[in-house]
Amino acid sequence: MAVTTTTHLNFRGDARAALEHYRDVFGGQLAVATYADAGAAEDPAQADQVIWGEVRSADGFHVMAFDVPASRPWDAGTDAFYVSVRGEGTEEVAALWKRLAAEAAGATVVVPLAPSGWAPLYGMVRDRFGVTWVLDVAAPYAG
Repeated sequence: MAVTTTTHLNFRGDARAALEHYRDVFGGQLAVATYADAGAAEDPAQADQVIWGEVRSADGFHVMAFDVPASRPWDAGTDAFYVSVRGEGTEEVAALWKRLAAEAAGATVVVPLAPSGWAPLYGMVRDRFGVTWVLDVAAPYAG
């Protein structure tokens, strides 16, 4: 038996825009089903919101998201979770960082991408959707 985990992000009306942004940053295929598609729109204003969506790339990136319906409480929180993206090389991680941390995309750098004591590159960035991403280059654990 194999078990995998996938980060599932919850939004209030921004899931489609967030998934499209992550597809643009990481590549891969976008799949989206709306509340209308599922016949589950509690309110006509919610019909085009995302009941299920994901971005999945051939190189292993995978994130899921949906829009929490208005009938349920939702709070984006502050630092409730991070999404960690670990690459094997500095060029690969630096290229992802450049797209994810772009000021034009509304990002805020929390920790600049730079060498650290545990990785050749490490950085944290909060995107315009309030999601904090941790990017680093995989390095052997030095114990």
